[in-house]
Amino acid sequence: MCGIVGIVNKGDCVPDLYDALIVLQHRGQDAAGMATYGREREHPYVLRKDVGQVRDVFKKKHIRRLSGGTMGIGHVRYPTAGDMANTAMQGQPFFVNSPYGISLAHNGNLTNTDRLKREVWRDDRRFVVTNSDSEVLLNVFAHELAMQGGRASAAEIFRAAERVHKRVIGAYAAVAMINGKGIVGFRDSHGIRPLCYGRRDLPEGSEYMFASESVALSVNGFRLERDIAPGEAVFISMDGTVSASLYEGGVSHTPCIFEYVYLARPDSLIENVSVKKARMRMGLFLAEKIKKEYRGLSVDVVIPVPDTSRDIAVEMALALGITYREGFVKNRYMPRTFIMPRQKEREASVRRKLNPMELEFRGKNVMLVDDSIVRGTTSKKIIEMVRHVGAKQVHFVSAAPPIRFPNIYGIDMPSAKELIAAEKSIEDVKNYIGADTLIYGDLADLEKAVAEGNPALQQFETSIFTGHYVTGVAKEYLEKIEQDRADNKRK
Repeated sequence: MCGIVGIVNKGDCVPDLYDALIVLQHRGQDAAGMATYGREREHPYVLRKDVGQVRDVFKKKHIRRLSGGTMGIGHVRYPTAGDMANTAMQGQPFFVNSPYGISLAHNGNLTNTDRLKREVWRDDRRFVVTNSDSEVLLNVFAHELAMQGGRASAAEIFRAAERVHKRVIGAYAAVAMINGKGIVGFRDSHGIRPLCYGRRDLPEGSEYMFASESVALSVNGFRLERDIAPGEAVFISMDGTVSASLYEGGVSHTPCIFEYVYLARPDSLIENVSVKKARMRMGLFLAEKIKKEYRGLSVDVVIPVPDTSRDIAVEMALALGITYREGFVKNRYMPRTFIMPRQKEREASVRRKLNPMELEFRGKNVMLVDDSIVRGTTSKKIIEMVRHVGAKQVHFVSAAPPIRFPNIYGIDMPSAKELIAAEKSIEDVKNYIGADTLIYGDLADLEKAVAEGNPALQQFETSIFTGHYVTGVAKEYLEKIEQDRADNKRK
């Protein structure tokens, strides 16, 4: 669930790129990168990427080198299955010199990477130097563009993107900057990972931005135009001409529903659905379920596990007629525990990240609300903490259904062995985390909570709950993912 951004400006694009990456920091905290291009500079192309958060990677000297470019792309990295190494080489954007000089930033995960690597080496005569599927995606796109043999016109770029769709399997939302030409944003034919673009009108002309979430547009004064459709490529030339082409090889609109549960910021619009409102509706559906199935439950106060579940908990409390309180003080300088690459880091950071206020818990029957339960270790520690400060009973609510299957589309849930609900019953999970009651949201309600914001959304990517993968997946691939994760742990 990396964050990507691409900008075509009339002036210096670096301030907008930097601010966009800052507000997308929640999507990845391992590494950050930025590439800019400016015809008038002594060195037209400049790339900077390194391990760390945005504010650490881009110091004043780096900003000075990057400045002066009128177009650029950026990335914040979150490592996924088989790609856990945390080095500057793994950071994005990736760059290839031929043809034209192309940089690419990618959010998602390819599931036929091994086959593509062989094709890129054997047939395309290109060399991949990292184990990142994003570098493979770049080389596939670059080769297909080179095969067009022209001047990288919009039509040639779209034909190259169409070839990418035919060769690549998995989830990918990407922005590719072609030096001297422009930026193309494209999305897989299922639209699993999000990508949108916006426009800002100035006296000297219009400027454009691609981004993983609309919040990156709004903070920079860009107006959201729309989401990139599944299988669509949108090209914005350096002079600001916008062209679009839709893949005709078959599309199925199935965006990842976990974006609304956890990944995205509440102030974003994804697929024309307000993330905040979707979470509010999740709270209402959960309240209805509690009224029907848990009538005798004694609850004094509803408290969210900050931050993602706050909107869910507020609506739940209102609908149930129960007092809502903020019971945790959150350390704002700690990263999101879920996207930390190693389990020991996640466990150690929970106590540093959240501090329960005894005033809100002592002697009370508490309903804790969280967005989901993944490994169960965080929920277990949180419940231990609130019992330690005097909670009498702890009823735990997960907005998401039980997560039972590995994710293969860019979220760090690669091994079923690490998922608490994979082989345990709800009662077993309840006992493990130490709750008096455990309530999961229903998948049908979750889908309705999101789709109500956009009736055109008929289905979603829900494989972590159902085990159904919209792109298809072989058993051998899942076994390889599990082995890769085990190898990374040993390293």
